[in-house]
Amino acid sequence: EVRQGPAGGLGSSVSVRCSFIEVYNENLFDLLSEEGSSNYLDLREDPVKGMCVAGVTEIEALTAEQVMDLLQEGNQRRTTEPTAMNVTSSRSHAVLQVTVEQRDLQACHAGTRLGKLSMIDLAGSERASQTDNRGVRLVEGANINRSLLALGNCINALASGSSFVPYRDSKLTRLLKDSLGGNCKTVMVANISPSHLTFEDTLNTL
Repeated sequence: EVRQGPAGGLGSSVSVRCSFIEVYNENLFDLLSEEGSSNYLDLREDPVKGMCVAGVTEIEALTAEQVMDLLQEGNQRRTTEPTAMNVTSSRSHAVLQVTVEQRDLQACHAGTRLGKLSMIDLAGSERASQTDNRGVRLVEGANINRSLLALGNCINALASGSSFVPYRDSKLTRLLKDSLGGNCKTVMVANISPSHLTFEDTLNTL
């Protein structure tokens, strides 16, 4: 989209790009690529842009409907397997990132503004005794719990005002560094249950 400037000239251009990343067993995969589950992605920190995923697919979206279509397309490639607790259990975390970039086209006001919206679907914590996981499923559950623990440690460090935040303890927290610290705004939605059978899970979540 190109916006008109105050004098009738070109004012600014705005672009919206989407990427969809899966964090599976502490590795990153591209959910918008047809080869998503076969190629590992590298996570790098840029001094200007912050955390960046090298080689990730970014697709330009013009409407909210196109963003939803990309979300559904990526979800179809996400890793799910049955467990004793859930027939279609998510075995990974998923991160949909929508980047909005505005470029000023007037020479006297040349510059770029960048905003990023990250929407994260976290896999639930697991207990091997309840899920009856073995082999690969057990490894997946351990990595899910490890990344959730790292996320909790980062949130606690930020809340306490600590000078050190352990982002590097997990690929998930490294990827979400810009969504947790700095000048970002973070909202979390927790899935809890009133049942006494899940009391400990609810307490741990809260």
